[in-house]
Amino acid sequence: MTGESNGNLESCFKIPEIKFTKLFINGEFVNSISGKTFESIDSRTEEVIANISEGDKEDVDLAVQVARQAFDNGPWPRLPGSERRNIMLKFADLIDENLEEMAALDTLDAANLYSFGKAVQIHSGAELIRYYAGAADKVHGETLKMSRDLHGYTLVEPIGVVGHIIPWNFPTQMFVMKVGPALAAGCTMVVKPAEQTPLSALYFAYLAKQAGVPDGVINVVTGFGPSVGAAISSHMDIDMVSFTGSTVTGHKVMEAAATSNLKVVSLELGGKSPFIVFNDADVDTIAPLALTACLFNQGQICVAGSRLFVQEGIYDKFLNKLLEEVAKWVVGDPFDPNVHQGPQIDKKQYDKVLSYIEHGKREGATLLTGGKPLDRKGYYIEPTIFTDVTDDMTIAKDEIFGPVMSVMKFKSIEEVIKRANKTKYGLAAGIMTNDMNIANTVSRSLKAGTIWINCYFAFDNDLAVGGYKSSGFGKDMGMDAFHKYFQLKSIATPIYNSPWL
Repeated sequence: MTGESNGNLESCFKIPEIKFTKLFINGEFVNSISGKTFESIDSRTEEVIANISEGDKEDVDLAVQVARQAFDNGPWPRLPGSERRNIMLKFADLIDENLEEMAALDTLDAANLYSFGKAVQIHSGAELIRYYAGAADKVHGETLKMSRDLHGYTLVEPIGVVGHIIPWNFPTQMFVMKVGPALAAGCTMVVKPAEQTPLSALYFAYLAKQAGVPDGVINVVTGFGPSVGAAISSHMDIDMVSFTGSTVTGHKVMEAAATSNLKVVSLELGGKSPFIVFNDADVDTIAPLALTACLFNQGQICVAGSRLFVQEGIYDKFLNKLLEEVAKWVVGDPFDPNVHQGPQIDKKQYDKVLSYIEHGKREGATLLTGGKPLDRKGYYIEPTIFTDVTDDMTIAKDEIFGPVMSVMKFKSIEEVIKRANKTKYGLAAGIMTNDMNIANTVSRSLKAGTIWINCYFAFDNDLAVGGYKSSGFGKDMGMDAFHKYFQLKSIATPIYNSPWL
């Protein structure tokens, strides 16, 4: 059975002081207009971390007014790109200087593994800010070869005021993925962090101000989706909204944008990604990767490889190796460096995951291992593996966002392509094979925005991510994300007596 961590970490780790709990508007921390607050809960202990200012529509209106003023009349969009670059580089340096505290906030607030945050995640966030800082002074239009006596060219201009609505699963990464390219482009913005994980976004806003980002450029309004998120999506003075979250909410964002001012929308939504293992794959290498692809961050990752397809020639051997690996998987306090999996984000998500496990049992899937909550305080669930799963079962169709894997056997390339694509989602996929002909055929046949061959979670600053179908549209990461925060203006003027067009 899965290992469990029971160590008391308080003696070796000091929980960080919560410095920022108010809205951040126009460079200042302020109470919400209503004065209301909500509780941020530690999912490890089910105890209150802090009381956070609860924003509402009136607070969004104020933040948008400030962001509009900063865009229309402020310095940020008008600075030379090199100056924006230098400020952003300072911002990235400050993130690195506060790395341990930022990692601790994400562990406390989101149950991200502290060891991963400290070693990888926070510094990667700083590096992404540096990546986009390097793009800030490389914005180019084109000179056009017109077909008649006209001189034509294009200008690339920042799109304006952007609303960022970010999810709770990776607070740091989601913040920098949205804010980084928008900052570099010269936009101003209103950020709504998830109500479950507001702490790091407020800290980032503070660091940005210390780095020299002008007041009004980054505003953070904490609160709930039906109030703050809806106000951002429908606001008549926001030019674009960038949302990462569930497909259900993505529909609401899209509808609000359409019925307000037809603002530009970018959506990175749900997924039910296939992880496909062919007969020639190295079982000892790929089985641990398959486990991580599904269970990392408690399965709370949009590209989780939760549908594991294994070719029949190695199916039994692969399953045995999977069981061997999951037996080593340690569930416990995410501050513990020996832990692989922490708690689910909150009681609602915890109950949702457990209900899906019951669906799997009722619909006839075989529960191979796990399937139960841990007998301890906190929202901990055992890593769960089902076999004998059919494509029409609920656990094979729905995004569970929890530590639940469905293992399915397949015979042929044609069969697995058809089954892998039999989903409304199209966010990511993994292909495990040593045959590049198979890899090329399958990667070109899958309807998904990111394909990993013989790897998984192979993210990089330069690699755009985004979905097909109900997984949304628009890209994060890479230069594609930078370009989406611009709009193109075409200009033409007559030319007379020119020796050539």
